[in-house]
Amino acid sequence: MDSNARRARIQAMLTTGPTPISASQIAKKLRVSRQTVVGDVALLRAEGEPIVATLKGYEYEAQYTHKAIIVCRHFPNDTADELTRIVNAGGTIVDVEVSHPLYGQLKGMLQIKTVADVNLFVGKLKEQQGHLLSELTDGVHTHTVAYETPAQLTAIQTTLREAGYLYE
Repeated sequence: MDSNARRARIQAMLTTGPTPISASQIAKKLRVSRQTVVGDVALLRAEGEPIVATLKGYEYEAQYTHKAIIVCRHFPNDTADELTRIVNAGGTIVDVEVSHPLYGQLKGMLQIKTVADVNLFVGKLKEQQGHLLSELTDGVHTHTVAYETPAQLTAIQTTLREAGYLYE
């Protein structure tokens, strides 16, 4: 299979599958290396395909009706509580972003929609002994949050404010 056919198969997997798919899963199905898939996805992105890498794998970027950017600040051990508050109030955490003095804007795609997603994120963070982007900026970070109704955004802001996480 040539590289164009392989990229077309990757696009098909991402558009027909109901859930994100990892580079390793794609590689196994196509009988190529994981790095080949990573490169192919990078080329697809360069061509304008809105593919995002999330904790669960690659997926096409979701289109949301309503989105807001909220600014938060907290300690790393408050992360699970912050994320849980947002999803319990009806939000989806699309991403996290910080303003780094050297690199400028650094963004991580999250796509956290449920408490199970929060637990997966926190579990992988601990398992990999990872660091949060917000650790680079003394806890200050933004989230793009998707929601369905204005009342949900108000609930998200209220619960974050009550916890002392909303940076105002």
